[in-house]
Amino acid sequence: MSRRPAPLRPRLAATAPLLVALAAIAPLLAACGSESAGAGNTGAGAAGSSTRTQIADPGMDGVRITSLTLPTPSPSPTDDYSVSADRLPGDAGISAAYEVTNDGTETLTYSVIFTFMSGDGGSMGNETVTVRDVAPGKTVRGTVRADQLPSSAPLVTGAKVFQVLKVPADEAPAEPGTCPPSGIRVSTDQGDAAMGLRVVGLHLDNCGTGTYTVEGYPLLELLDDNREPVTGIKILDGSGEITTGAGPDEQPRPVTLKPGESATAGLVWRNTTQSGTPVNVPYVRIRAKTGAAPVMVTPGLDLGTTGKLGVRPWKKTELQ
Repeated sequence: MSRRPAPLRPRLAATAPLLVALAAIAPLLAACGSESAGAGNTGAGAAGSSTRTQIADPGMDGVRITSLTLPTPSPSPTDDYSVSADRLPGDAGISAAYEVTNDGTETLTYSVIFTFMSGDGGSMGNETVTVRDVAPGKTVRGTVRADQLPSSAPLVTGAKVFQVLKVPADEAPAEPGTCPPSGIRVSTDQGDAAMGLRVVGLHLDNCGTGTYTVEGYPLLELLDDNREPVTGIKILDGSGEITTGAGPDEQPRPVTLKPGESATAGLVWRNTTQSGTPVNVPYVRIRAKTGAAPVMVTPGLDLGTTGKLGVRPWKKTELQ
């Protein structure tokens, strides 16, 4: 005699905790006043990849990673302050979703360095993202991709916020390829460091429609982590008191730039540390000349205990 199978019963005991967990996470995923970052910083993982939201990541200065997309299985990370996700079969690449929240009172532009990490916590590569014009009380979301990892590198299993720099939006350097209302674009390069000697180039581009003349040295204001003036540092005209190994300085002279022409200057210092407290200057406010609009750059001056910063004068960039 055959027996009828017993009817299936709902497993409420197993599903209830899951529903409670999802209800707890949902408010964290829907923040008011949010925007998405500009083109090139947004996007989601392709189908077949996996993301897992990490709500315990403390982040830094209003920036935190919310999820990590990885294409294949990986071991669980051990770092409590990193974000992780299981890797599943697929080829979506490696990316991290982030959010930037401005808790201040002025509109800011953020420069953020994200570090992608291996299972042992080692750094596998850094990616820098600029998030512009974040208004007070607003949150901007975006995605950063790990595009430069070598094929022989260990598997990436985590990511973290490594550094956050933020400047007033109206003093931020112009976005590459754009021209500010002043018609003058001021920027810095990545610099050069050797045997404790540091050199960072300042670049002045006339992207406007008229001529622009500068003479002598750019005007600098050194600022600390809170963008307040740094005292006790002597700003020198020229680099001769710092070193003779970086080549002779040009003599200050008028430099007139036609539209499309450029000029360069430079910052020169040593990071020698002896007695005293080392001085680090994350921000520098630059004016090309008296009366020019200020531009705040982030060269990261590690001045040690030298108390000196040399400034080279403007000189016209010769066309190659």
